[in-house]
Formats: sequence, structure tokens, C-alpha cells
Amino acid sequence: MSDSARGRRGRSGGGAARRAERTAGDFGTAPTIQRKIPNLDLLDDETLSIIEANAETVLEEIGVNFVNNPGALARWKEAGADVQGERVHIPRGLARKLCATAPSSFIQHARNPEKNVEIGGKGLVLAPVYGPPFVRDVDGGRRYATMEDFRKFVKLGHMSKWLQHSGGTVCEPTDIPVNKRHFDMLLAHMTLTDKPFMGSVTEPSRAQDCVDMCGILFGEDFVQQNTVMTSLININSPLTFDDVMMGALEVYAANNQACIISPFIVGGAMAPVSVVGTLTQVLAEVLAGIAYSQLVRPGAPVIFGAFVTSIDMNSGAPTFGTPEASQILYGAGQLARRMNLPFRSGGSLCGSKLPDAQAAYETANTLNAALMGGVNFMLHACGWLEGGLVSSFEKFVMDADQLGALHKMAAGVANDENAQAMDALREVGPGGHFLGCSHTQANYKSAFWRSELLDYKPFETWDEEGARDTQALASDRVAKLLERYQAPAMDPAKAEALAAYVAQRKASMEDAFM
Repeated sequence: MSDSARGRRGRSGGGAARRAERTAGDFGTAPTIQRKIPNLDLLDDETLSIIEANAETVLEEIGVNFVNNPGALARWKEAGADVQGERVHIPRGLARKLCATAPSSFIQHARNPEKNVEIGGKGLVLAPVYGPPFVRDVDGGRRYATMEDFRKFVKLGHMSKWLQHSGGTVCEPTDIPVNKRHFDMLLAHMTLTDKPFMGSVTEPSRAQDCVDMCGILFGEDFVQQNTVMTSLININSPLTFDDVMMGALEVYAANNQACIISPFIVGGAMAPVSVVGTLTQVLAEVLAGIAYSQLVRPGAPVIFGAFVTSIDMNSGAPTFGTPEASQILYGAGQLARRMNLPFRSGGSLCGSKLPDAQAAYETANTLNAALMGGVNFMLHACGWLEGGLVSSFEKFVMDADQLGALHKMAAGVANDENAQAMDALREVGPGGHFLGCSHTQANYKSAFWRSELLDYKPFETWDEEGARDTQALASDRVAKLLERYQAPAMDPAKAEALAAYVAQRKASMEDAFM
């Protein structure tokens, strides 16, 4: 056997040993990303001041609608707003004054205290896709989501090292009645993982069910004194706050649970086509929404949200990963920091129908913008496909793998004695190589971020193993993760109490699919 052949055999054996080591035990959960790199502040102070002044003008002169919600109108009137029908005109400065009582950061507690997360500051919490009615995988193609699909996604999230949060509606289980599926979804998050989770917002009584279930899991007093849920409250852009979302917000805010106050904007359709115009509307809507949460309960935890896409002016379809969307994300992050509030945006957003090159480009653009733009809570961090209509099993693990690169980038560049590597430079000297030097041997495991999914094998090996593309590799990884899944330990009494609560509540109502 030649020396070169022995070298190849040795490298193969070492790689196999390292792969076995990485897959032998529990993946664990990486800590929340803590940025040691600066945020990208795209807009200058003059532009930010213009946006802030214009947003106040929008609130005062144009106003916002709080529809089908007499209680909200009464709160606003008592606070000093000019209420005309369902239109609320908020005097200049009032909304910002009310927002000042919201905390700059908060802890969301998990049932496993080691997995609690802080949302705010320089941290970045990663949560999976939210909301799609369809799922896709290589075996079943595109189809309506079921509860079994939902449970699989929760298990994958639990097994994903770089995700700190289990999310909420990772897909919409259409085989369960609309008025009952929130019970099954929340129960899955509570039992199949021990990471933090989100509550239901599709009807105020369902939000209350989530609070009650958390009372069983955490204890009622604990829930009132601590945040155990973060939930997504979308604004009906432009400038409309409906009674369903506001009703859910009222329940969560009153019970000290966090809400993401987030405009849902397709630029050019639901907001102006310009970046500054859209940011003006975003800020006006967020100011009004967060201010209202503080009218319900001063000090209630909130997150400044911004979900903004552009539009294809030929087809009318939303587009993702575009320069304009990134510019809006950067600007919204600056506005959130000026309000001293946590910021939500970003995700693995794409318009592609398949986990292909289009999906990868658009996803990478959005993920990197979210990291550099100072996002504190990233919903849709993995699994999003087809403009949010589809949760993809393959893309879930593809994206979850890439989130590790965000962790590495956010860590910044060390400059300590080990990082300076002077001993390595002295040891190797001119004309040598660093593969076997002491510094490399001491640092090789952590020196470079390594994908657990992508293929870096030589062509011949890749070809012999079936010439698999990334989607095929991801499909294999999904199967292996689900095969290895083990539910985290849980107090049997709490599990029984939750199951009994769900059974009793579901039995008390007729099925409804609307």
C-alpha cells in the first residue's frame, strides 16, 4: 500500500470516528446567541428622526382602527386619545409615553429551567417556522398538514441544537377541528420538548386555554409572576387592529405573558413602496399596538415586530430575501433599539416551492440580515417554504444546520494568546504546514464551524454513495433524527393533569372547522 493510500485510509477512518462522536449522544441545546459583533445601522439619525416624527403624525392625524372592540376604544378614550367611531387618533407623544413602561428585555421560562431564554439586549433566540397549512417532504410531496406532522416538527425542533425555542404553530394541523387544535398543539409543545413555546392567538378564549394549561404546567402563581409564553399578535396592515388578535393580546398582557406586536406587510400592497414610507407605517402600528398592551397591563412584556416583504409587481406574489426587505429590517431594528425594546424579524424566508437554490439564496439573505440587524427573536428560523404556505421537513433540518453558522459569526473574532497563534507560527516556520502542529491539534475541534448536513466528500466517494443532493441528505437526516428522538422527562402528575384538562375542554364543545 502506498503512503498516499494509507493517508487516504487514515483520513477516512478519522472522519468516521469524528462523525460517530458527533452522533453518539444528545445534541443538547446551544445557548442563546450573544452578539459580540456590531449591529449594522443602515439609517442615519436624520432619517430615523424623520420616520419617528412622521409616525407620530400618522397616529395623530390619520389614526388607527380598533374594530369590533368597544373595550379597547374605552381604554384609549380614558388614556386621552380622540376616538371617532372605531378610529383612534393618538395625540403626539402619548403612544411613546405608554410604551416606556414595557421592559427592555425579559426571561421566558421553559419547563426545563436550563433552557430558559432571555429575549432582548444583544441576544438572539431562534424559533422555527410558524403558520403554514401545508407540509412537504420528498416522500409525500405537498399536502395538508396533520397533527402527526406537527408532532414530528416539534420533535425535530427538540433535537435541533441551534434552536432555543420550540415555536408555536409549526404547521396548521387541518385534521383537527379549528376550535380544538390549539389544545393538541400546545400539549405537544409541553410534552414532546422542554424548550420554551408560544401560545394560540386565533381566538381570545383559546389564549385563555393556553394560560390555564400553563398554570397546570408551571403553577398558577408562577405564571402570573413570570413569562412562560411568547405569542404572535399580527396587525392587519394598514393601521387596523382586529378584535381577534387584540382579544388574544388582552388575555396575554393581563396575565403577564409576552406578545410580539408585529405588522404583517407586503410592500406595495399593504404599505408604501418606499423604504422610509414603509418604516413610518411599521413604527406607527407598533407604537399603537405596544401602547395598547401597556394600557391593559403596564409592564407587560412585548417585542417590537416587523414582518415585511416586497412584492413582484408582475404577478403580485410576495418576494423574499430582497435588498429592500433587508433595508427595512435594518431600519426597524434601529427604531426598536431607540425605543429600548426587543426586536423580532427575519427567518428562513423564501418564495421557492422546493428547498432548492432559490430557497437557499433567499433564506441566506434574510438570515444574515437578521443577524446583522440586531434581531432578538427570530421566528421562522427554519422550515419555511413557498412564501409561508408550506413547512418543509427537509428545509427544516437544512435551515437548522445553517443556524450554527449564525452562532459562529455572532461570536466575533478572539484576540487572546491562543487566537494569536504565535506558538504555531514559531513551530511551523517557513515552508511547513500546520496540520500536525500542537496549536492545530489543540484547537481543531472548535476552530471551524462544521455542518452536520452538507457534503464535503471527494467526488468519487459522493458518487459511490448515490450522488445525493442536499434535499436527499436532509431527508435522510430527518429520518435519523426522528428515529433517535426521546421525549424529555416530565412529571407524570402534570402530564396526567394536562391530558385531563384537554380531554374535558374538548368534550365541552362541538367540533367546528371554521
